[in-house]
Amino acid sequence: MSEALTGVSVSAARDLLVELVETPSPTGEEAACAEILVDFFENHGREAFLDEVGNVRAPADDAVLLTSHIDTVPGDIPVRIEPGDGEREGSEVLWGRGSVDATGPLVAMAVAAVRTGVSFVGVVGEEVDSSGARHLVETRDAPDAVVNGEPSGWNGITLGYRGLLAGTYVATSESGHTSRPENSAIEDAIDWWERVRNTVADDRDEWTPVFERVTPKPIEVHGGTSDDGLSVEATMDVQFRVPPSLTVEEVREAADGELNGGTVRWYDEVSPVMTSPRNPVARTFRGAIRRADGEPRLLRKTGTSDMNIYQAWDCPMVTYGPGDSDLDHAPDERLSLDEFDRSTKVLEDVAEQLGGDA
Repeated sequence: MSEALTGVSVSAARDLLVELVETPSPTGEEAACAEILVDFFENHGREAFLDEVGNVRAPADDAVLLTSHIDTVPGDIPVRIEPGDGEREGSEVLWGRGSVDATGPLVAMAVAAVRTGVSFVGVVGEEVDSSGARHLVETRDAPDAVVNGEPSGWNGITLGYRGLLAGTYVATSESGHTSRPENSAIEDAIDWWERVRNTVADDRDEWTPVFERVTPKPIEVHGGTSDDGLSVEATMDVQFRVPPSLTVEEVREAADGELNGGTVRWYDEVSPVMTSPRNPVARTFRGAIRRADGEPRLLRKTGTSDMNIYQAWDCPMVTYGPGDSDLDHAPDERLSLDEFDRSTKVLEDVAEQLGGDA
């Protein structure tokens, strides 16, 4: 492949980033951004296409797969570039929904993939159910290595994420006067949740890092007398974040063991993931960050990402990308363009070391 085709300048990379941030892509509405990415690869001499679920696939050297998600959470943040206060003179900051989570990592990976000739996939649906990543794992052979794109800071390497268990508790009781001592369905729901919290949570130990705890959260609660006036109904949507020291099955069994007449429909399960800092991808990133005059930071995230899904491939992997993850989904989401440039170079270095056209 000629340099004329593979060369992507710093300004062109930034232009692509701004164009994608300016193009809304909340989950389910990723098509416009996906087409922009397909055009970008084709204009640089690379095969690219949309698969059955809308993922952008640009197959090439599978020594490493660079992959990040196209979708963002909803939110209208006026897109603009403003002066920043970074460490380099003339640094600028791009404001806009998705600039950090995860359009910045997505574009950095697309540019690095074009420059080095490695495989790339932009997936859909990460912010809701990881539908794109699940489809990818089901329909694609495992690459030799994976770099998943999420904000870690240009010198950060994310090695692990907690898992997820989500379900809906439902209880029903006969209607009756509120002076009666028997539990209503609403009280059953409250009692169940308190027992589950006491069983699975370790909030009493303030010295235990959050990453190593189960975090139970009620997401939505509804309750009251039914329309016909004959019963009391209660529903509670709940989530548990699960550390790598436990399995999702263990947390589910603990929650089921506290049922008191209600039922739970579990509708989402994602296993936790923790990879070794000595795996080949992590080692390569440490070297690339040091060559860029940075000091590598090893991270563990308390949420869940597509990296949890990719562990099914059983290949070395890490998560990496520009941006401050504290700005994920925030009303002041913004990305340093200097950091974007630096992370793109780190990704290019990593891809060249692991495979690519080096």
